[in-house]
Amino acid sequence: MTTVRAALTQVRWTGDKESMIDVHEKHLRDAADQGARLVCFQELFYGPYFCQVQDAAYYAYAESVPGPTVERFSALAAELGTVVVLPVYEEEQPGVLYNTAAVIDADGRYLGKYRKTHIPHVRGFWEKFYFRPGNLGYPVFDTAVGRVGVYICYDRHFPEGWRALGLNGAEIVLNPSATSRGLSNYLWRLEQPAAAVANEYYVGAINRVGVEELGDDDFYGTSYFVDPEGSFVGDPADSYEEELVVRDLDLDLLRVVRDRWQFYRDRRPDAYDDLTRP
Repeated sequence: MTTVRAALTQVRWTGDKESMIDVHEKHLRDAADQGARLVCFQELFYGPYFCQVQDAAYYAYAESVPGPTVERFSALAAELGTVVVLPVYEEEQPGVLYNTAAVIDADGRYLGKYRKTHIPHVRGFWEKFYFRPGNLGYPVFDTAVGRVGVYICYDRHFPEGWRALGLNGAEIVLNPSATSRGLSNYLWRLEQPAAAVANEYYVGAINRVGVEELGDDDFYGTSYFVDPEGSFVGDPADSYEEELVVRDLDLDLLRVVRDRWQFYRDRRPDAYDDLTRP
């Protein structure tokens, strides 16, 4: 049996970047001590969710990818033998900024990055003020634990990217998020299990917790893994407290499900031409 022990970090804002990095380093070490070989942090992990306001001062959180934070966690990944998915605020060049996740292999090699494709701009989530839409497509990374893809937060409402990740060979897709209590609670437990079933892979859904000083968004945690049959792998995390979610993912189930439900064989992209016209 091929089993991957994977972990998600669900963390409350500490008040400054360096202490957030320190907290996540501790969680990474704790996850590795529990045998995790794949760890994903929450969206924009080292900062507050500053998109609750529109203030150019928060551009200062952006850095190059790879850059200092990626390099720090690359060294840790190599030390611990753990694949790390690291969601950061990326500055490609001055004025060109992205919501990005770097992927680091278990030997510390930087494998590449995904840039958030779908950018919201509504009350409490003013993301177009901070980010350009991603332009790297839907890469899947060959890691020490298998083929890993990334989607980020608001992306999850768009089925096309989920399918593209599956067609690109993803076995595990991680969705780091900053998702606030309200209408999205219902969707949180609906969309990602549905995506796991429709695309026949595991999904790790990560959310932060708490109310931050920048606004009234109440991040409700409940991070979880879901398998390709749509079942939670263990219980979702707490909706108010920090938690390190560590679960065993049976990758052999992918073959079972894909042999049973031939969704990739029976898809009909030729029938969707009208949907792709501007």
